[in-house]
Amino acid sequence: MTPSGSEFIKQVKSEITEVDPSEVAQLLGEDVAIVDVRETDEVSAGKLPGAAHVARGFLESRIESVAPDRSQRVILYCASGNRSALAAKTLIDDLGYEHVESMTGGYTLWKDRGYDVEVPFQWSGDQRQRYSRHFLLPEVGEDGQQKLLESKVLLLGAGGLGSPTAFYLAAAGVGTLGIVDDDTVDVSNLQRQIIHRTDTVGVAKVDSAEQAINALNPDVKVVKYETRLDASNIVDIIKDYDIIVDGVDNFPTRYLLNDATVRLKIPVVSAAILGFEGQLSVFKPYEGPCYRCLFRQPPPAELAPSCGANGVLGVLPGTMGLLQATEVIKLILGAGDPLIGRLLMYDALDASTTELKVRRDPECPICSRDPEEISDDELGVFPDYEAFCAAAG
Repeated sequence: MTPSGSEFIKQVKSEITEVDPSEVAQLLGEDVAIVDVRETDEVSAGKLPGAAHVARGFLESRIESVAPDRSQRVILYCASGNRSALAAKTLIDDLGYEHVESMTGGYTLWKDRGYDVEVPFQWSGDQRQRYSRHFLLPEVGEDGQQKLLESKVLLLGAGGLGSPTAFYLAAAGVGTLGIVDDDTVDVSNLQRQIIHRTDTVGVAKVDSAEQAINALNPDVKVVKYETRLDASNIVDIIKDYDIIVDGVDNFPTRYLLNDATVRLKIPVVSAAILGFEGQLSVFKPYEGPCYRCLFRQPPPAELAPSCGANGVLGVLPGTMGLLQATEVIKLILGAGDPLIGRLLMYDALDASTTELKVRRDPECPICSRDPEEISDDELGVFPDYEAFCAAAG
């Protein structure tokens, strides 16, 4: 005789461990994976603080993105405790998880007892369509997309590298994009600076870029800085951003940027291009080397010509800019292995890449210092980088 639905649930619950909401409340913030297995429309009304959402239908394929360690304690919950009990049994029997429990009474009992709830970000219909492919990725999902929308990224330059980076960060839904550039659009820019158009020639690059970004994604706020970055303004401009995208074309500004971001502990995704070659790295203060660890002194001028003097393949900044955008998104999401401590070199003619390991220099004049030793008075004081680079050349 086949057992009824209620009898079957009772049988399943007798074979797993259930945990009371009072105990779960004590575990919030601990090294426990708390997973909401309800459907998306149920979660929109509220969930346990910090809980990950993996709908029951996707649990087997996506649980590893939330709990990759099968020995970790995992607590599942649904609306009443039935679906989570079935899910717990599946994780134990079929996927080999060792310590899975179901929360008694589910979200309903949790809320009835007056415990704190977290109301998820409310997505509009347009946003659900726009970011639907991101929602499908376990490494992004709704939580990751919310991180993107709440992040603030500053682009130094709206030129060859800044153009594709800005476009793809805007398309991905990075909520605030700051752009620093004091130049206007020139016809010669259009061969590679794809964010600008023929009808914006003569327009300030920050304005031209804003028009293109707003047309692509109205979710994105553009903050414009029509100025040249220097020692007098750099701290005020960069201090409130999560990540800096370095697309500058001169050494004095690069050294200034490095020294300021190390002091403020802001990661920089840096790229450089010339001719058919590009290079890329991520400088995350105190987790890897800084720019000065890699280039203690600037090279002589004859070894570092500009794109204006030697030319650049039009598609090359697109290649490197897209890689920059990818690294930015990885940093925001906390996903993958960013290029920290690694220098990626790309040769477009050979379609080849070379990766070099870069280590922190224990004698680096900038990042070898304890950040706690840097006083507020020191924070905005910088040397003359023009003179420093001229002397090195």
